[in-house]
Amino acid sequence: MSLAWSSVLTRHDESTALIAAPTGLVFAHVDDHTRLSSHMSRSSWCMGGGRMETVLDQGRGHGVGSHIRLSGRVFGIALSVDEVVTERTPPSRKVWETVGSPRLFVIGPYRMGFEVTPRGNGSLLQVFIEYALPERLPWRWLGRLFGRYYAQWCTRRMVDDTVASFGPRGGR
Repeated sequence: MSLAWSSVLTRHDESTALIAAPTGLVFAHVDDHTRLSSHMSRSSWCMGGGRMETVLDQGRGHGVGSHIRLSGRVFGIALSVDEVVTERTPPSRKVWETVGSPRLFVIGPYRMGFEVTPRGNGSLLQVFIEYALPERLPWRWLGRLFGRYYAQWCTRRMVDDTVASFGPRGGR
């Protein structure tokens, strides 16, 4: 990521939870992007009744340079984003960021990732997002109103879905 690009990512949110599983298993679970972004593929009020489809390249999001594309309709409007994996250090860290101009409602370009660290007999999962507001109106206004809520919802869903996969234990 270029220094100029990273300087526009002025907003940050994250969610964390303890998971009753070793770091290797947790990493393998969240390293599957279709699983990690499954909250986007289900219709919900946060998705405006729509859903996004995840399309992976032949690297399946498992290597630096691998592309992940999401597209779909939210509130009846076509949205899309292209992401590329920029860091991947199993079993502890993975980061990806948008490339090109994402076509989204309430957030603009972003850098997102997760860290898995050992904690006793389990693991601590942290999912984070650093993002900018959309550049164009009215999306920029919507971003000011709902961007933080959406970022929190997204990171929280990723963490909560992972916790549910391994059984309840932990919290924010």
